[in-house]
Amino acid sequence: MDTVTDQSDFKAKILDKLPDYERTIRKLRELILANLVMIGEIPSPTFNEENRSQFLKRRFAEVGLQNCSTDEAGNVLGILPGSVGKRNILLVAHTDTVFSEKIDHTISVGPNEVVGPGVADNSLGLSVIASLPDILDRLGIQLKSNLVLMGAAQSLGRGNLEGLRFFLSNTEIPIHYGVCVEGAEIGRLSYSSVGMLRGEIVCMVPEEHDWTRMSYTNAIITLNEVISNIVSIPLPKRPITSIVLGSIRGGHSFNTIATTAALRFEVRSESEKIVREISERLEEIIAEVSAHSSIEVNMDVVAVRKPGGIKFSHPLCKTSREIMKSLDIETNIIPSISELSALIYKEIPSITIGMTNSEHLRQPNESIYIFPIYRGIAQLIGILTSIDEGFCDAD
Repeated sequence: MDTVTDQSDFKAKILDKLPDYERTIRKLRELILANLVMIGEIPSPTFNEENRSQFLKRRFAEVGLQNCSTDEAGNVLGILPGSVGKRNILLVAHTDTVFSEKIDHTISVGPNEVVGPGVADNSLGLSVIASLPDILDRLGIQLKSNLVLMGAAQSLGRGNLEGLRFFLSNTEIPIHYGVCVEGAEIGRLSYSSVGMLRGEIVCMVPEEHDWTRMSYTNAIITLNEVISNIVSIPLPKRPITSIVLGSIRGGHSFNTIATTAALRFEVRSESEKIVREISERLEEIIAEVSAHSSIEVNMDVVAVRKPGGIKFSHPLCKTSREIMKSLDIETNIIPSISELSALIYKEIPSITIGMTNSEHLRQPNESIYIFPIYRGIAQLIGILTSIDEGFCDAD
């Protein structure tokens, strides 16, 4: 879109229509929220997404999508055919959540917000995808491109994006663009992935341990030494690098020596080299602590990501920013380590966007605001139609 003609065409075909899209989408509140509640009240922890996936497949069939199916990895697929069908746009949201079946999944809908476990991450994303065929029909939009709608399984934690990875490695459908839909936060624009290593460090006192060595007979004390060494690792300001200590667990009661303790962590950096160097330093720390404590200390690597993605100047990124600006959405550019990473690995031009604002993310009382959803969906439709019209094509 470097010429005046291109900019004028983009404004007339895309930007000028967005306010009308938003007004029409508001009238579909009941459809969107009904899908959200039905999806959100089905527990879907990673590796146990079958019930939610089956529901989503039925919804895809009910709205007339073609080739509705579930693949070997548990992904749910449906295709909305385009009028021409020469290109395929993948629209994906993950089906799993961080909440177990034991958590009460009742969803509460108020005048302005929806509350319940997983509503933001990522029941709303799935609801938007399930509602999209009806929304496009109400708006009178038929894309020239095929729209491949997907609920991706096994995405979070130890799932390690296996669902989407499986699909991209085995599908016969050539994917030309990808859009990842997250419930929160609206204004999010991810077009690149940082390098990442996610893992768990476990300290375990062996049964034959010499209990006379009192200073090292506690797995929690040993894990504390590991943590002290980790936080002493020098981190560069550029490239941006961080070590996130996510959770700690250990022991069983007040009066019993802890024989196991575990730390879940994540290393993130714009540099793959630095992630590798920190990983090597973690291995050295673990070996040193284990050697002088006589306690088993091991690191289990759960997931690894490589940095990459499209450039800030890529037409897909530029067009998305202009759409957000036109809708008065403040853009928040952040790198991603989620579904976008799998698309980047396959060199598919892709972005991740959010639909609304949230609070208490990943807590049982997770909540989302209803009003911004309409603008979030209008943004999504603006991006899809921009891709379809060729405004996002790189030279």
